[in-house]
Amino acid sequence: MFSRIRVAATCAMACRRHIRKKKGKPLMLNPLTNKGMAFTLHERQMLGLQGLLPPKIETKTSQALRFHKNLAKNLDTLEKYIYIMGIQERHEKLFYRVSDDIERLMPTLYTTTVGLACTQYGHIFRAKGLFISISDRGHIRSIVNNWPENDVKAVVVTDGERILGLGDLGVYGMGIPVGKLCLYTACAGIHPDKCLPVCIDVGTDNTTLLKDPFYMGLYQKRDRSQVYDDLIDEFMEAITDRYGQNTLIQFEDFGNHNAFRFLRKYREKYCTFNDDIQGTASVALAGLLAAQKATGKPLAEQKVLFLGAGEAALGIANLIVMAMMESGVSAEEAYRRIWMFDKYGLLVQGREQKVDSNQEPFTHQAPEQIPKTFVEAVNVLRPSAIIGVAGAGRLFSQDVIKAMASINERPIIFALSNPTVKAECTAEEAYTLTEGRCLFASGSPFELVTLKDGRTFKPGQGNNAYIFPGVALAVILSSVRHISDKVFLEAAKALTEQLTDEELAQGRLYPPLSNIREVSIYIAVKVMEFLYANNMAFHYPEPADKNRYIRSKVWTYEYESFMPDVYDWPESKVH
Repeated sequence: MFSRIRVAATCAMACRRHIRKKKGKPLMLNPLTNKGMAFTLHERQMLGLQGLLPPKIETKTSQALRFHKNLAKNLDTLEKYIYIMGIQERHEKLFYRVSDDIERLMPTLYTTTVGLACTQYGHIFRAKGLFISISDRGHIRSIVNNWPENDVKAVVVTDGERILGLGDLGVYGMGIPVGKLCLYTACAGIHPDKCLPVCIDVGTDNTTLLKDPFYMGLYQKRDRSQVYDDLIDEFMEAITDRYGQNTLIQFEDFGNHNAFRFLRKYREKYCTFNDDIQGTASVALAGLLAAQKATGKPLAEQKVLFLGAGEAALGIANLIVMAMMESGVSAEEAYRRIWMFDKYGLLVQGREQKVDSNQEPFTHQAPEQIPKTFVEAVNVLRPSAIIGVAGAGRLFSQDVIKAMASINERPIIFALSNPTVKAECTAEEAYTLTEGRCLFASGSPFELVTLKDGRTFKPGQGNNAYIFPGVALAVILSSVRHISDKVFLEAAKALTEQLTDEELAQGRLYPPLSNIREVSIYIAVKVMEFLYANNMAFHYPEPADKNRYIRSKVWTYEYESFMPDVYDWPESKVH
């Protein structure tokens, strides 16, 4: 359960001053102020709510019990998602109260259900976030001005081109920024009013959507001209012009080419990062550092083979190189220990298919026997770790897993593709075929695995939610102007530090998600210490006790009293 962290009294007073301007039905219609039947009798009488609610006065605990009882009904996955997000729209504090049970609700709130929700977005439309189309170019600032909140600190933006492993979903990709920002609040306590989800619609190359009469975006092929780049430039300027240069802008699910371009283009000009590249890298590195604890084999001695050579693979690989170099390995040797296998085969020098500039450092001289399949690559290169980020389904075949088990005493097998149907293998396959010797992590959740000998393993889920909420919390509170890759290296190390020996023995490579709030705060503290130590933070004065400072800024889902601040004067002063 999350810690019940109370914000400073001044915040509560500010909230009461804001709420006192509203009375009656508007209080119930605003999701941030609605308490449902938890409004007290005095609040109902003083705020014009008496008679607008049934007479029973509930506690938040009883409201949460009703929520879980409804959720336990025989609903399918999408119906549960619709129900949960409906609670958020009507009753935000209750939504985050029940999200306390994050380990249970994560599969419905985000991976894996959010992908399904995006594919069905036209049938379950929720008016959340800011929609900007390429037809709006030249007027983006006026659209940003339409957003009702004046103190946004974090923006998550997508153009919908590469939604999870599902491809181009166009404007239906809005479900991803909405889901990510829910996790900003649920995992790290970032105020929901300070979060802005954005979908930029430049068309879609998904022919099914273009033929769908219920599709909600532009009916045009995706614009890949200079106009697209100009639109993104205008968007970045509009956001920072209204909300300040330190506003955090997270890029999410852009196509591989654009993701790297925009990260290079904007990282020194804006406070920005790409979670698919840097967040994924950080959580994967944390898993490898945990594997290092389990095996005693240093990261610098691992040989890693990737299945996939896109933004996730390259992000992870570059951060592994940085971590190896920090331990004293040369850049040349670090790059040499990492190989990639994509849909055309092994990345080797002189191959027929083109290798882009981002892949070149990991393109090596071809071995004597060039493998044509992934299992051949495993047998030829003999890696200690395989990491799947291709989003192409069950490509860690039985032969691949058995080969890893024959080569290594403790093979590292990370099947990180999302959603579950796109995972390279299941946890059961990995543990069974390696006789429980593997160190396994996945992008989507898997249930406990029990082997025939009775041993039980809890698969580690390499969920980016371990990283990006804590990093975002530190970046926002430190007033960072630019985000270095070293921030994600520090976050990975901080995440691994929280894994206990007992959890490692259970097969976990990550702490339990049930403790995600404390995990995020710990990461935020460590990242903030790094930012100030390296002159990257611009919030002054520097907090002396960073743990206490961060906790004082964390948003709480506890109900505030909306009653006026009433008190008596000394009797001698009024007579």
